[in-house]
Amino acid sequence: MAIFEGAGVAIVTPFKENGEISFDKLDELIEEQIAGHTDCIVSMGTTGESATTTEEEHLEVIRFTCERVKGRIPVIAGTGSNCTKTAVTLSEEAEGAGADGVLLVSPYYNKATQNGLKAHFTAVANAIKIPAVLYNIPSRTGVNIAPQTIVDLCRDVPNIVGVKEASGNFSAIAEIMQLSDGAVDLYSGNDDQIVPLLALGGKGVISVLSNIAPRTAHDICEKFFQGDLEGSRKLQLKALPLIKALFCEVNPIPVRAALNLMGKQVGAPRLPLTEMEPDHQELLRKEMEKFGLL
Repeated sequence: MAIFEGAGVAIVTPFKENGEISFDKLDELIEEQIAGHTDCIVSMGTTGESATTTEEEHLEVIRFTCERVKGRIPVIAGTGSNCTKTAVTLSEEAEGAGADGVLLVSPYYNKATQNGLKAHFTAVANAIKIPAVLYNIPSRTGVNIAPQTIVDLCRDVPNIVGVKEASGNFSAIAEIMQLSDGAVDLYSGNDDQIVPLLALGGKGVISVLSNIAPRTAHDICEKFFQGDLEGSRKLQLKALPLIKALFCEVNPIPVRAALNLMGKQVGAPRLPLTEMEPDHQELLRKEMEKFGLL
């Protein structure tokens, strides 16, 4: 059984004006996501600004999320690091907090070999009992997890169950599915590619779009699974201009701006990320209006 099927939200971590985490706002966001039919909460990923939170903050957000969700939908905790020891510690703590799974980004900057990636992910997975999903996003990490590496890990390590694929390389994604023969739970890491990835046998998406349009992301997947391919395709295409606006600056700058435009008061990003440029924010506002979000 997959950890989840459908649309999981890579949830924003809200900040107060002084830059501290706003747990009251996070509570509101979680409840709105569950009410919007989100299928899974993914806590402390890139969109949650894991790169600029302390280890203590990181774990506090994961614990809080697990407590508030109370088992209503799965919670996956982002616990990846470019230090294996740190990833092990975060993953063990997330398991102890009640997370249903962990999301492990490939080690960034130090650029491990494929054998190094295998050793890293295996060490982390062996330290916990809950399932782990790999996260392949070479545009951010500087290293690609090769299709054969993903398949080998999912076959050889019992609790490595799948991958969030954000490479955008559909030849490689198709190769994963061809090599794995069902051994890999595949999730899209790109909101503009949900339908084509589902067509290759994917289980769903880990979504930025879900932060502002949870029902849309859920329905793209749900309609596909129910056999309404035309309905799924139409929703995907309708959302493309909004998705493009959500990525006109590096994530999570635009989605945080979008939530603030909706009155959610999630605060500014932490440095080195800055507030969205005014012309981009106007573009985003217009697309949100067209989509019926404002």
